Amino acid sequence: MLISMTSEPELQQGVGEPDGFRRLWTPHRMAYIQGENKPTGPAPDDGCPFCTIPSLSDEDGLIVTRGAHVFAVLNLYPYNGGHLMVVPYRHVADYTGLTDEETVELAKLTKQAMTALRAASGAHGFNIGMNQGGAAGAGIAAHLHQHVVPRWGGDTNFMPVVGHTKVLPQLLADTRKMLAEAWPQD
Repeated sequence: MLISMTSEPELQQGVGEPDGFRRLWTPHRMAYIQGENKPTGPAPDDGCPFCTIPSLSDEDGLIVTRGAHVFAVLNLYPYNGGHLMVVPYRHVADYTGLTDEETVELAKLTKQAMTALRAASGAHGFNIGMNQGGAAGAGIAAHLHQHVVPRWGGDTNFMPVVGHTKVLPQLLADTRKMLAEAWPQD
């Protein structure tokens, strides 16, 4: 755990050879790596963040929009700026466990997310999908969620490839506001 943080570069003594890159440290990612906000078990009352988020205000929960059966929320640990998830309110793990109404609304909000992201950020493309089960890479396997990740031509620059770091140009609260304002109205 970090005791203090500074924006000034620090001379690093010890292991490793200096190279031509200045390191960009992202200590906030350690919270995700160490499992912060992860449920302690599979039940809704085991600390499932997707069950807790709807009880928060849209701003505090980073909710972009709410439907009758599902909601769209920004990813707290995004792959790209604007990375959001479409999540059923009901605590259900498997896609085949969704009701017909949940399935339809999940698809509808995914389409709306793409429309909003194009309007708000000029996204050129998208990665859309869900990981079913821990073995498939689901970070929170007990509560289904579909990722909508905006992409732009050239967004795989040297930072993630060489620096193993994602640079997000906007605070999540600002991204949530921008997408909520761009969200298509029925």
